[in-house]
Amino acid sequence: MALLVLAGLVVAGVVVYSIESRRLDQQIASSVDQEFAEFTKLQRRGVNPETGRPFATPEAMVRLFFQRNVPDDNELLIGWWDDGVRAQSPEWDAISGSTWIADAVRPLIADNGSTTVGSEFGDLEVDVQGVTQGDQTGALVVVTFLDRARSGLVDTLRTYAIVAGLALLIVTAVAFWVSGRLLSPLRSLRETADEITETDLSQRLPVVGNDDITALTRTFNGMLDRLEAAFVGQRQFLDDAGHELKTPLTVLRGHLELLDTDNPEDVSETRLLLLDEIDRMSRLVGDLILLAKSDRPDFLQLRQVDLDGLTSDLFAKARGLGDRDWAVDEVSDVKVVADEQRLTQAVLQLCDNAVKHTRAGDRIAIGSAATPTLAQIWVRDTGPGVSAEDRDVIFERFGRSAVPPGDEGFGLGLSIVGAIVRAHGGSVLVEDAAPPHPAGARFVVTLPRMRKVEDEWPGS
Repeated sequence: MALLVLAGLVVAGVVVYSIESRRLDQQIASSVDQEFAEFTKLQRRGVNPETGRPFATPEAMVRLFFQRNVPDDNELLIGWWDDGVRAQSPEWDAISGSTWIADAVRPLIADNGSTTVGSEFGDLEVDVQGVTQGDQTGALVVVTFLDRARSGLVDTLRTYAIVAGLALLIVTAVAFWVSGRLLSPLRSLRETADEITETDLSQRLPVVGNDDITALTRTFNGMLDRLEAAFVGQRQFLDDAGHELKTPLTVLRGHLELLDTDNPEDVSETRLLLLDEIDRMSRLVGDLILLAKSDRPDFLQLRQVDLDGLTSDLFAKARGLGDRDWAVDEVSDVKVVADEQRLTQAVLQLCDNAVKHTRAGDRIAIGSAATPTLAQIWVRDTGPGVSAEDRDVIFERFGRSAVPPGDEGFGLGLSIVGAIVRAHGGSVLVEDAAPPHPAGARFVVTLPRMRKVEDEWPGS
C-alpha cells in the first residue's frame, strides 16, 4: 500500500510539474512577445510621438521604449547598438562587463532569434528583436532569468513533496493498522490450526462481521465440524466395535479353555456354540461397517423411484418376517428421488422391529403419503409402543428401550435406519399411533421428494 501510494504521489508530482512548467514557459513567451509587439509598433510608426520627428538612430527608438516600459522581476531589457550593450533596464553592472551576452546576441540579430545560455546567474533565455534605422543597426534584447521565474514552481513542488511525504506516512500507518485488523482473523486461523491435534478438534474461530474473511472463517469452522464428526465417528466405531466384540471373544476364549478335547460330545457342543458366536460377531461387524459407510458420498445410488410400487414391494417382503396381521394403510402415487435398496433396507428394519415388539395376530401396517415437497413412509404396529423418554435413545448406536424376550440384537437396527434416512436428507421419528388406529407405535420416515443426483464418489 505504501509503495502504491508513493507511486501515485510521484506520478501526480511529475504531472503537476510538467503542466506548470509548460504554463510557465507559455507565460514567459507571452511576456517576451508583448515586449516585442510594443517595440514593433514603434518601428512601424517610425516617428517619435513626443517630438513628432522620425527616429534618427536605433538608439533613440530603444531609449524611448525603455522610458515607456517597466520589465518584469525576472526580465532584463538590453539596448544593443554599435555592436555592444549600450543600455539596460534596470541597470546591472554584472551584464555590462560580460562578454558572454555579446557572444549570444550577435548570431541572433540577423533573424531575430532566441537561445538559452548558462551563466553564473543560472539559465538565461535571450530573445532578440532587431531594428534598422538608416544605415545603423540595433536591437532590443529581452533576457529572462529562468531560475528566478521558476523559483515559485520549485517552492510549490518543495511544499508538495513535504505534504506528500507526510501523507505517505499517514497512509502507511493507517494501511498498517487496517491490514493488521484484516489479517487478524487469518492469524487466528493459523493459530487455531496449530492448536488442533488428532485428539482435540474442538477449537473454533469466532465469527464476526459479514465479509470475505468472515466467509472464510465460517468455511474453516464448517471444515472443522466435518473433521471432528469424522474423527468422532471413527473413534466411536472403534469403541463400539471393541466393546461389543469383547463379550463374544471372552465367550470364545472361555469355552476353548474349558474344552475337553477327549470328549466328542463336548467338542460338538462347543463347536456349535462358537459358530453361533462367530455369526453374531459377523453381524455386528457388518452393521458397524454399514454405519461407518453411511457418511460417504457414494453410500447412496439415487434415482427416480415410484412410491406406490415401493410401498407394494415393502408390504410383500415384510409379510415374510413374521406371522402378523399385515395391512396397507394407504399408498401415494408419486415419484421420489432415493436409493431404493437402502430405503427398502431401512423400512424392513422397522418392520422387523415391529415384529419383535408384537405377538402373533397383532396388526402391522405399512403406508405412504406425499406433499408437493415431501414424501412419507410409515410402519405402524399395535404393540406396547415406545415411551417418550426413549424415543431419541433408540435411534442411537446400541441404544435400546424395552427389550422383548429372545431379542439377540445389538441395538444397531434403528441407528442404521436413522443413518440411511439422514443420508437421503430426511428424518425418522416414532410417535403414538393416532385414532382411529389402535394404540401402538408409528415409525415415520420423511424424505424430500426432489434431490440432486450427484456423480458417484470414486471408491478408495
